[in-house]
Amino acid sequence: MDRPSAAALMSVRYFQAEPDQMPEEVFAEHHVLLNLQDSPHRVQNWRDGTLRDFTFCKDEVIVTPAGVRSGWRWFGPSDVIVVTLDPAKVDRFAQSELGMLLDPQQFRDLPQFSDPDLCVAGVLLRDALETDDMSSAVMFEAMSRVFLVKLLQKYGKRRAEDIELSSRFTSQHYQRVLAYVQKRLDRTITVDQLASEAGMSTSHFARVFKETLGSTPMQYVMSFRIEQAMKMIEDPGRPFGDIALACGFSDQAHFTRSFKQVTGQTPRAFRAALNG
Repeated sequence: MDRPSAAALMSVRYFQAEPDQMPEEVFAEHHVLLNLQDSPHRVQNWRDGTLRDFTFCKDEVIVTPAGVRSGWRWFGPSDVIVVTLDPAKVDRFAQSELGMLLDPQQFRDLPQFSDPDLCVAGVLLRDALETDDMSSAVMFEAMSRVFLVKLLQKYGKRRAEDIELSSRFTSQHYQRVLAYVQKRLDRTITVDQLASEAGMSTSHFARVFKETLGSTPMQYVMSFRIEQAMKMIEDPGRPFGDIALACGFSDQAHFTRSFKQVTGQTPRAFRAALNG
């Protein structure tokens, strides 16, 4: 299966500054601050009106979740890497790559923690971004994936699963359904089959799936097929008919109609834009 890009869901900035402050703002992205400064220094951080006054030490990490009003003041030279993450894309990456359904309140319980390993991954990410050669994009994607997998596996908050498994759609259910879709991507997939894989009745499965993921099972399957097709289209030598069959469409015409309905472009126009 073609893998989603980790680099596409993040931006990286290396930030060095003398003592200063930043006004309170609310951002639509998660912000992960990795402290590289050898000398501990005092920092004040306002989070939704609450002041945290603390000492920021080397290899400590601060995560400001999307939607939190946050302001800063630092009393010593700053030396940090700031990784900005798109929440919706992180959710999709966690689902497709790690089989995780992330809690909507992601990272809100992580104001500050020490993690030298994650900071090293951040430095490698920064260095890959700064490399100015043909391999830089490949290296940045690889390091983005390493950083994101480390962050989510260690700190990603899964959705609460304290209700009977038969009454809701959990990460375990999702992992089974995802594996089934991946395995049968080139074949017909029905709601009945997915419900059976999850161990639920068809009607109950359809209801809790939509409540959890925000789309019907068949909308999810179609989106998954199109997402994989978009990756395959990046190979300029791969015929559209071959892509159509690999992604479970009956023929190239069916693939073209479905692709345009989801993306607003035909597969041919999408490839042309990539190579333009």
